[in-house]
Formats: sequence, C-alpha cells, structure tokens
Amino acid sequence: MKDIAVNKKAYHDYTIEETYEAGMVLLGTEIKSVRAGKVSLKESYVSFVNGEAFVKDMHISAYREASYNNHDETRDRKLLMHKREINKLSVKCRVQGYTCVPLRLYFKDGKVKMEIALAKGKTLYDKRESDKKKTMERQAKQAMRH
Repeated sequence: MKDIAVNKKAYHDYTIEETYEAGMVLLGTEIKSVRAGKVSLKESYVSFVNGEAFVKDMHISAYREASYNNHDETRDRKLLMHKREINKLSVKCRVQGYTCVPLRLYFKDGKVKMEIALAKGKTLYDKRESDKKKTMERQAKQAMRH
C-alpha cells in the first residue's frame, strides 16, 4: 500500500486508541490531484451528520489541467464505512470526549482509502513526556550503533 499523505501532527497531539479504514467519495479532478500527491491532512477532522461520516478541512489542491470544472479545495468529503462503525464512532465522539482524526491517506487495490483514528487529546505534560521518550530511544539507538 502506497501512502499518499500522513498526518504526523495527529500522532503528536493525540493518543491513538483505535484505527479504522474508510473509503472516500471523490470527484474526478480530486482523484487526479490525489494521484499527484497534492493532499494535506494537517488540520482535518471527521464529523458525523445524520448517520454519515464526513472529513472536513482536508485540502486537495486544484488540478492544474482542469478548466472551469475544478473542485473546491476544502469541501466536505463523505467517508464510506459500515453503519455500525459510524454509529460506534459518533457515540464515542459525542459522549466520551474522543476526537476522530484522519491519520493517513493511501491507495489499496487502486482505490483511495483513509485510515481514521479514535483519539484522545494529549495535555502539554503528555506531549513533553512523549518527546522525552522519543529522544531517549533515539540516543540509545545511536549509542548501540557506535
């Protein structure tokens, strides 16, 4: 599976609890831009409206070769998931204080898929602690190499 875009900020800002795979409804010019790698997941999030899941604020750049038919770059895009998964995620986001964030966008069997996560926001202390842990692991690996 080839990654198109990865949301590194989500791993820093959230503690990932569960991950799910979802398909996406895209327009023709959007899929061409996605294939060219013109996608950003940084500020995007998943919201639930009337039993459907939508990814909001995901930026797909306009396709250069398209004329007047180009898409809106930050429009809401529908996610394709099973009804029970959508219900489970929406209840947890609404009641238990979780957030649903996209982690990565990738191709699977020629189709664009998105990995979304049920996540809990980290506090400043947790962020510092995880940064400290990463730094120590990196130093330990360097010491083992030398």
